[in-house]
Amino acid sequence: MKLAYPVILTPYEDNSGGFVAEVPDLPGCVTGGSNLADALIMAEDAASGWVLTELESGKAAPKASDISDIVVENPNSKLSMVALDMDSYAAKYGSQSVRKNVTVPAWLDTWAQKAGISYSGTLRDALEALYAKGAVNKA
Repeated sequence: MKLAYPVILTPYEDNSGGFVAEVPDLPGCVTGGSNLADALIMAEDAASGWVLTELESGKAAPKASDISDIVVENPNSKLSMVALDMDSYAAKYGSQSVRKNVTVPAWLDTWAQKAGISYSGTLRDALEALYAKGAVNKA
């Protein structure tokens, strides 16, 4: 899932060259960087973490505002966009698991039990391998 959110970049008050980065569509999503590029990178990471937390708790990602609707109050602030690759971020940092029931033939279940095979681990490993290959059957 690819997402993009507006971000407001405000220079640090100490004139050090750093910026505060705020993603107004994600309440409380504020970070900073030592320069403009660093602030944008940090904003991408902070916003990705914010959205992943929502997704893992079963909520939808907030809809992004149109950049033209964002009001920037500080005349020294800059307005930009931050792009999020949630599939990549979740693969690296996601931790939420979900329970799934599977149906297998009885003979295969008997064999798996005797072999001490974990259904959860085997299914997870197989799905991760398919994901890594980019194997998708789009219907």
